[in-house]
Amino acid sequence: MFSTDNFEKINWHDNAIHAFRILEGETSGELVLDIDYITEWLSPTEGAYSFRIAPSDLTFHEVSDLVVSINYAAASAAVQPIAIHEIHREVVNYPNGYSSFTWKIELNWPPNSFISFCSSGFTQFQRMEPITTGAQYLSPAERPIAP
Repeated sequence: MFSTDNFEKINWHDNAIHAFRILEGETSGELVLDIDYITEWLSPTEGAYSFRIAPSDLTFHEVSDLVVSINYAAASAAVQPIAIHEIHREVVNYPNGYSSFTWKIELNWPPNSFISFCSSGFTQFQRMEPITTGAQYLSPAERPIAP
């Protein structure tokens, strides 16, 4: 499992997001992303890369100020899993001494799309051992359904 403390060591580039859900909390909720986490980019064989991918839940805690902007129409494309380009965070210090983060998940598919919010941090749980594949995301038959 990963957490906020591991942020600088994690690379989510080209990880597919298959679904997201919002879980209600007493004061704020959680944003859960069902992702295909690329645990390893394998060296090319015969000119083609392969990947080790593990279906995972990336959960952001104490979420507020959520903005989701996913624009398939601008790409004139059919709906398929969205893909992460990069995740950015900035520390926010409030006058009362509380500190949190603003997060922006830039998407590389569809283009010019993003998810942004405030959150105290995240945890990432791998739901199964990685599968080796030639694609950057798993097919529905290869991945268990998120709980």
